Amino acid sequence: MILEVAILHIKENQSSDFEKNYELAKPIISRAKGYRSHQLKKCIETADKYILIVEWDTLEDHEIGFRKSKDFLEWKALVHPFLTSETLVEHYA
Repeated sequence: MILEVAILHIKENQSSDFEKNYELAKPIISRAKGYRSHQLKKCIETADKYILIVEWDTLEDHEIGFRKSKDFLEWKALVHPFLTSETLVEHYA
């Protein structure tokens, strides 16, 4: 199992719109091959900051299977417009 950990920095004052679009995007990632679960948590100390944790069967399921799919383009269109360049994605075993 691989854990994808993304620190999401949302553009100022766009957190509410991000959360609405995230709700629309959840079913997209959930149907990806190798997807196990995910959770999104809002930072208490820093406004407009979240952590997204996604469990995948393998790194390839995320990096190739999901990120190179049509579903990822849908996900990206819904979620990425709200992200700043500070966003960081890492994987853990």
